[in-house]
Amino acid sequence: MGNFLAGKVVAVTGAGRGIGRAVALAAAAEGAKVVVNDYGVAMDGASPTSEVAEAVVKEIEAAGGEAVAVADDISTMAGGQRVVEAALSAYGRLDGVVCVAGILRERMLFNMTEEEWDPVIATHLKGTFTVFRAASAVMRGQRSGTLIGFTSGNHQGSVSQANYSAAKGGIISLVRSAALGLHKYGVTANAVAPVARTRMSANVPMELAEIGEPEDVAALVVYLLSDGAQEQGITGQVYTVAGPKIAVWAQPRELRAAYAPGGWTPETIAQFLPGAVGVDPMPMLSQLVAMESAARAGSRPNA
Repeated sequence: MGNFLAGKVVAVTGAGRGIGRAVALAAAAEGAKVVVNDYGVAMDGASPTSEVAEAVVKEIEAAGGEAVAVADDISTMAGGQRVVEAALSAYGRLDGVVCVAGILRERMLFNMTEEEWDPVIATHLKGTFTVFRAASAVMRGQRSGTLIGFTSGNHQGSVSQANYSAAKGGIISLVRSAALGLHKYGVTANAVAPVARTRMSANVPMELAEIGEPEDVAALVVYLLSDGAQEQGITGQVYTVAGPKIAVWAQPRELRAAYAPGGWTPETIAQFLPGAVGVDPMPMLSQLVAMESAARAGSRPNA
């Protein structure tokens, strides 16, 4: 075991499988006491079981670490609060939360039902909020702590996952808001957009040229939880980790502007918008064309 997170208490949601499990194990291996949260559901959010979280706790304890299991549904305010309360009850403090929990319910936008939209938003976006909300109150009092949300490259948009993409885009804005609102209290907030082999990524309809393992993602998360990352002032950032690659996403900013001193009309907008302001091309559109061509040829495109 290492000591990168020695003395820290970390809560991880979605920690029963995949990336969440890798994060929980890595944090424990680096000296953290871990709250392992997992509702224990299938990929679509059905059939919960508490055994998933308890199994990871046993793994951590077998390796000489300390951990407790919380099988609550973090899409509820009470569930998010219980994750935080478990840390305080067992260990007396909370230094970091990592919100990995998520589900998928794929459907084209024009066919998507409310029953397919609401649970995905609730698990990803609200589930991040409920834990951030409870944790930030504790961290504000401590005047230290780290919030980590999990987003996806799909925050750029998705053909058949409008619910998932909307949630992941929301998480980025939530993280940036947390970074701004909590900065004066010594609390940082960042987001991770992983590309790793998990039960979710197995269904991606293209061959991913850059992809790694959950353990690659866990290494980045451990660093972001560390004192070193806080001392460097790393906050409000979105990082992708894909095997050997780590990348940082640009902050939102205006690209070009035009001005009409007398005010805009449809006619003046038609004159200025195409040339002076223009568009910012969507990289995902070119990938979509490649995907459609490959599908017609009976193969999977590279990305």
